[in-house]
Amino acid sequence: MIRTMKGRALLGAAVTAFTLASAAPAIAQDKKKGGLPTIAEKTEGYEVTDGLFPIYRDAKDGSIYLEVSEEQLGEEFIAFTYVENGFLDAGAFKGSYADNRVIRFDKHFGQLELNEVNTSYYFDPESPVARASDANITPSIIGTLKIIAETKGEGDDGSRYLISGAPLFKSEMLTQLNRPNPLAGPFQFNLGGLSGKKTKYDVVRGYPENVDVRVNYVFDNPMPFNQGSMAVTDARSTQLTVQHSLIAMPEEGFTPRFDDYRVGYFFDQVTDLTSFSTTPYRDVINRWRLVKKDPEAELSEPVEPITFWIENTTPHEYREVIAEAVLAWNEAFESAGFKNAVAVEVQPDDAEWDAGDIRYNVLRWTSSPRPPFGGYGPSFSNPRTGEILGADIMLELSYLMGSTFETETFETAGLPAQITEKVEFDEKGAIIRPDADTHHDRHLCLAGAEARAKIEFGMTALQVMGEGEEEMKELVRQSLSNLIMHEVGHTLGLNHNMKGTNVFGPREIHDKGVTKGAPSGSVMDYHATNFAPLGMEQGDYDHTRPGSYDHWAISFGYDPDLDDEAEREALLAKSGDPALAFGNDADDMRSPWNGIDPRVMIFDQSSDTVTYSIDRLELIDDLLGRLMDGYGEAGDEESYHKLWRQYLSLTGQAGRMGVVLSKQLGGIHVERTAPGQEDAKVPYTPVSREKQKAAMNALAEHFFAADAFDASEELIRHLQPQRRGYNFFFNTEDPKLHERALSVQMGIISQILNPQVMSRMTNSAVYGGNYSAAEVVQDLNDAIFGNDLMGVTNTYRRNLQIAYTQRLVRIAYGQGWDPVAQGAALAGINDIKQRFGFVPGFLLPLETRAHRAALKFELGFAG
Repeated sequence: MIRTMKGRALLGAAVTAFTLASAAPAIAQDKKKGGLPTIAEKTEGYEVTDGLFPIYRDAKDGSIYLEVSEEQLGEEFIAFTYVENGFLDAGAFKGSYADNRVIRFDKHFGQLELNEVNTSYYFDPESPVARASDANITPSIIGTLKIIAETKGEGDDGSRYLISGAPLFKSEMLTQLNRPNPLAGPFQFNLGGLSGKKTKYDVVRGYPENVDVRVNYVFDNPMPFNQGSMAVTDARSTQLTVQHSLIAMPEEGFTPRFDDYRVGYFFDQVTDLTSFSTTPYRDVINRWRLVKKDPEAELSEPVEPITFWIENTTPHEYREVIAEAVLAWNEAFESAGFKNAVAVEVQPDDAEWDAGDIRYNVLRWTSSPRPPFGGYGPSFSNPRTGEILGADIMLELSYLMGSTFETETFETAGLPAQITEKVEFDEKGAIIRPDADTHHDRHLCLAGAEARAKIEFGMTALQVMGEGEEEMKELVRQSLSNLIMHEVGHTLGLNHNMKGTNVFGPREIHDKGVTKGAPSGSVMDYHATNFAPLGMEQGDYDHTRPGSYDHWAISFGYDPDLDDEAEREALLAKSGDPALAFGNDADDMRSPWNGIDPRVMIFDQSSDTVTYSIDRLELIDDLLGRLMDGYGEAGDEESYHKLWRQYLSLTGQAGRMGVVLSKQLGGIHVERTAPGQEDAKVPYTPVSREKQKAAMNALAEHFFAADAFDASEELIRHLQPQRRGYNFFFNTEDPKLHERALSVQMGIISQILNPQVMSRMTNSAVYGGNYSAAEVVQDLNDAIFGNDLMGVTNTYRRNLQIAYTQRLVRIAYGQGWDPVAQGAALAGINDIKQRFGFVPGFLLPLETRAHRAALKFELGFAG
């Protein structure tokens, strides 16, 4: 049985030198005529890798064979798969985790069946219903493996069976690599078919408690429609390197800890089918086996710490800050009664193990052509108990280089996904809702990708402000520390907390004496880089220490005292404290279709996001006004490409603030406290009218006003990306200012006028909401039109007014919106009509007359 996993010495050393199978002891027996050969006979001269399942390798053709003992039949094992190397076109990238499941080998005549065990349900063994625990739960035989050799057992020794490794490892039996996509178009990139001839074994390792088999899967597509990205050398033949690990079940002695909705851990979901509870959940959180050396001590070192290894590919200049960031979690573990719970080592340059060895938790570095993340911190666990068995953290060098806008268009580069997501309507005029992701990767983390945008913005701001190199290094140090801490938090079991920014007010957050290295309640949030507004001294940019929630969450997962139910409830009873607020990815409002609480949001900061966003927008306006000052005068710029990127970064940051502000409209504050607990709060409270109106006014001033997107002519004339060969084919290089502005404006409007949001405005009126859909539309009309139709209006406003009017018409005459929302849209349309007034056309400029005509066309009348 496995005693310990990654980084734990008791696993034993790997067999690094192959031995000959003929030298291994074997039970002598005669091969019966027409029967199976013995394992010794079949594998004579083969190389042997000893381990949990001995592996034999034919040195002539490279084929491998797996030995399964009779004692191992019917026993449960863990099968874990990860991608050692891949490419984004295939949906698989280096370091991504795939399947983590419980399996079992069963013998059926001349073959072994590989069964996946369903761990999603629990039956109380004392309940008579447990006798029917397999009812309506289908078993899964994911493969059958022919026995090709057998050594009969004698005495206390059971029989041993040999199977070919090819159907197990060189197929998609253990994990599906080329998943079908029913929504894929005919020109979408396609891997093709798996080539049995080209697919080959890369690495085979054996240990007492696990075996690892790494395979280079080759896919053939003789006639690809789509050649893929530049990362695809030739679409006719592509490769994924995947490692499969078969692991013995961990030894007993680990106490599962059940999840609670007030704190955020990854968990393995288990439903009790013998419980009469309205919430029959036995979800076990993912956490490491951490045991005190001195169980009686209030603060004790662990028997074995959670050890992370800094891979020898890590740039030397960042190793110190990385180590400090990892060890910063020890502060939170002291809240749980552990001293030095987390340790850090550096992989020697001459190490004989690589980062793919699952016994080690490794912080790995890559530099990819199309980085899917800046950091990624998955772990794998025992689905039976939730015990974390191993983890890795992938880090991208591109994170330190800032955002890469080169493959994006000017219209949308650097903007958040909500703004760039195209709103589409079906033939009946109903808005098309994006398909829900039913296969959401729980380890998916965009903190690093967002951190690239944060770094780009921060470096631009500091340069324009005239700050020196030391301040820029400090920004990078804190930002890198924040990213490392965030990803390590994931490997400790913590999931995202998108409600962590509600601790400090918009002024005190800039006081280092108050924040003390933790400018929010949780490093597990996606918060904005904390830049001081104009006229204020700079505080902490990012986390260098865990926040208040992080301490509390680590205590929930790791404090041994919480095995006592009363101690557990006493800790959870504090959940009403704003410093301990929690909301996960499913709660956050990054999409118009998801979430209802504007405090559970990404890109935001402080307990008053409206004030904080206004401060940031005013800072951005100031920076844009000075962006051209001195650019290139020192002869240190070969083109205007950096200026182009900086403009996109600043305006992209403004777009993020606009999205944050828009979430207040129709928002509902959500509290998750248990009935009867101390400081229990009402679950649903509509955002106050005053807060919603403040957000609307900010949007009107900074995004809908006639001068909202004004920029100096000198700056605009220098927004030139550097040409690379023929990269301007099919996309002209001139700055598309109006298109970019309209993308931001309509992204905001799409949030406010989303069917669910408008419906929420109406529903919330029953329990305290007092900012109706009709009022919202009227305020949008005032902000977007004003008195423009009576005189001259600029082109930004004209574009906005046409697009906004088209949306109102869609709402009024389409489907998907409730009658109250449609009535509000109709009232808005009538209000626009009244704004035309009775000005004779000949008194208006030609462009204004053309605009009025276009609006009248959209509104359905002429004249």
